[in-house]
Amino acid sequence: MTSPISVVVIALNEEETIGHLLNDLKAQTYTEFEVLLVDSNSDDKTVEIATEIGSELPAFKVIEMEERGASLGRNVGAEHATHERLVFLDSDVRIGPDFLAQAISALDKTGLKVAGGRMNSTAPESKIRWGIKSFDMGMMASQFVFPTAVGACIFSTKTVHQDIGGFNTAIKLCEDCDYVKRASRSYRFRMIPVFFEFDARRLRQDGVVKTGFTYLKANTFRLFFGELESDQIRYEFGHYKKA
Repeated sequence: MTSPISVVVIALNEEETIGHLLNDLKAQTYTEFEVLLVDSNSDDKTVEIATEIGSELPAFKVIEMEERGASLGRNVGAEHATHERLVFLDSDVRIGPDFLAQAISALDKTGLKVAGGRMNSTAPESKIRWGIKSFDMGMMASQFVFPTAVGACIFSTKTVHQDIGGFNTAIKLCEDCDYVKRASRSYRFRMIPVFFEFDARRLRQDGVVKTGFTYLKANTFRLFFGELESDQIRYEFGHYKKA
C-alpha cells in the first residue's frame, strides 16, 4: 500500500539553488508524490528554472504569491496539496534519492503525523559541520519536553495542519518551532532518522556562534515568555549574498 505525499517547497529568489533540490526530487526512488513550488514573488529566475525542471517530475505545480513570507508560503502550499501527507522543504536543501522512501517508511512504522527531519552537512568547514551537528543534537534532546524543528524539513498532514491553524504568519523567528510545539499538544512529535543537507549560507555569512546564540536566545525567550509574535528578537532572512 502506497502513501502518497505532497512536497511543499517555498522559495524566494533561489535561482541558484532551486534546480538542485528539484533534480534531487527527480531522482527519488519513491515516486508517489507531487511537488508544489510556492514562490514568494521572486524577482529573479526562480520560477522559470523551476518550471523547466519541474516538468519532468511526476506531478508539479508552481504557485506564485504576490506577498512574501515563509509561513504564508507553507500555508498556501498546504491548501493546494492533494495528498494527506505533507513535507515542507526549503528550496536550498539537498536530499538523497531515498529521502522520501525512508520518510514514508519511518512515518508508517511510528504512526507519527508530525515529525522533524534530521540535519546533516558535508560542508568543507569543520566548524560548520560541528555547528549543524550541534543544532541537530539540540533538537533531538528537546523533542520530548520542548519540541523544536527547522522549517527546512518538517513532516505533517493536512489534518494536523488544519487542526492547528497552520503556521503562524505573525511569527518571523522560530515559526517552525511554534508549529511543532502546537502540534505536539494533540499529536505525538518526534525527530525521525531521515537526513537532509542543510544549506550553510547563513552560517558562513553570519557565523556559527552568532547564529547559534540567536536561536538559543530565541528559544530561551519562548520557553519562559511565549512565542515571538512581536518580533522581540529581530533576525533578517533572505539576506544572503550571491555566490
